[in-house]
Amino acid sequence: MTTLTLIRHGQANNTATTEDGYDRLSDLGRQQARWLGEHMRATGAEFDKVFTGSLIRHQQTAEEWGAEAFTVDERLNEVRYFDLSERMHAQFGIAVPRTHEEFVDHLPLTFSAWQEGKIDGVSETFHDFQTRVSDVIHDLAGAGDNVIAFTSGGFIGMATRVVMGLDIGPFTRAILPIMNSSVHKMRLMPAGLTLTQFNAVPHLENPARHDAQTHF
Repeated sequence: MTTLTLIRHGQANNTATTEDGYDRLSDLGRQQARWLGEHMRATGAEFDKVFTGSLIRHQQTAEEWGAEAFTVDERLNEVRYFDLSERMHAQFGIAVPRTHEEFVDHLPLTFSAWQEGKIDGVSETFHDFQTRVSDVIHDLAGAGDNVIAFTSGGFIGMATRVVMGLDIGPFTRAILPIMNSSVHKMRLMPAGLTLTQFNAVPHLENPARHDAQTHF
């Protein structure tokens, strides 16, 4: 039975204020990815195909994880959240979040406004984002018995919304706890893609690694 495993990238440059500035792994992010790869190999995980988005942090995570080769699919890319934040600030005076605590309040406001079409000049509508996520997860689920894809938290949250039928509130709450280098699994069943694992970090469960459990 086909299993699609989605991996959120390791910790990126969390001091960044732009899309490009954010798009590279921190030293901790690289280590998180290496630990994940070591854990998966030690537990016998094998994958028929490996995919990444086209973002640098996706591909760096795959490389540190141990992928010798992978297929790039831009549909796995993250929503451009920094751009949405700047537009929210320009249009509504809502400050761009600088900390995880501020992000917790900011994300539901931003995604609700985005879904309702209230943010002007966006590069991708909420509907288009949802459609590309739905398309690619179903395509990848048909690409092999065991497929792994390296992507981002917003993408994983949207994939969860798609397969679980989540409304905007539960959807945004699902995004917020997604940890760096976390593991999410979907299985293709007769009724369709079904979520079977969410936000697992078995490689970071050792008490000595608890400080490496990051969200932002």
